[in-house]
Amino acid sequence: MEFSTPHHIALICHDRTKALHFYRDILGFTLTAEHVRPEKNDILLLLCKAELVLELFIKPDAPARVSGSTGEACGLRHLAFKTADVEQAKRYLEAQNVKCEAVRVDDYNGKKMLFFFDPDGLPLELHE
Repeated sequence: MEFSTPHHIALICHDRTKALHFYRDILGFTLTAEHVRPEKNDILLLLCKAELVLELFIKPDAPARVSGSTGEACGLRHLAFKTADVEQAKRYLEAQNVKCEAVRVDDYNGKKMLFFFDPDGLPLELHE
């Protein structure tokens, strides 16, 4: 069996407006479809950027993500994006009021990297 590049990544978000502002307006994804699903009590947003498709499931009553000082749960740890200039990207994100950690250097390849967070606290990474 052969597997190719990822087809999509699914994320659960609490707030449609905040999620769209973050992923569309700040990160530059394009909203391609929206499906209100009353039988599942959610809204499914499909967003694309190049070959990457994000499925955002808007579930206002979803439990909060377990991370930080309380530890981490199994599952997706973070989503990483490649960028040419981490420092410039950090300045842009901070100007958009996105919470960012300090720039650090990857212990294994020596490249700069930065963790930042979506409106629900999901850690996202930029890596040169």
